[in-house]
Amino acid sequence: ALAFLSANLLKIPHGGWFPLAVGGVLIGVLTSWRSGRRALAEQLAERSIPPRLLIADILEDLPARVPGTAVYMSSVPDGTPPALLHNLKHNRVFHERVVLLSVLTERVPHVRPAERAYSERLGEGVYQVVLRFGFMDDVDVPAALRHLRLDGTGFAPLATSYFLGRESIVTKRDTPLLRRWRLQLFRMLAQNARDAALYFCLPPNRVVELGAKVEI
Repeated sequence: ALAFLSANLLKIPHGGWFPLAVGGVLIGVLTSWRSGRRALAEQLAERSIPPRLLIADILEDLPARVPGTAVYMSSVPDGTPPALLHNLKHNRVFHERVVLLSVLTERVPHVRPAERAYSERLGEGVYQVVLRFGFMDDVDVPAALRHLRLDGTGFAPLATSYFLGRESIVTKRDTPLLRRWRLQLFRMLAQNARDAALYFCLPPNRVVELGAKVEI
């Protein structure tokens, strides 16, 4: 192996540097995306509160209840979506039925429709729902919800709104230069990532996006 490596080192000044440079750039991009996603998830998890604790707070100071179903997408299955917290904080509005929805991708090609959904009633019209998809399945959230009944009630397309959180990344002032550069790269990649509403096949006229600044 050492002899093979030594022989190939002679090729670096004669063009071998180019694939090494391309590979180094790709590794830098991929690791920056992974570390940025991990840092963002940690910050969102710190801000999140257990759904049952939120329900207890709501019972003490009831906001205005409006008709319809609100589906809040969450990357943390056991936490409250940031979009729900922002909606309560700024609009003081709570739908008659609230669904805290998490989508998981399993390490299998396909998940059978009968095993796709798990739901739990939390009280006060709030439900925790987890949808499971295989890595080769089309992640069609409205289609999966159409087969789900919560206390015998389905999802009416025109009475269901989907709330998505859109986080803006802000780097801390004392962040080291190298980490700051990687976070700036992650922020650029996140801004150009595929739109979540398209990925989950959500109807455009039923989607509400709530933004928030996250410091990492």
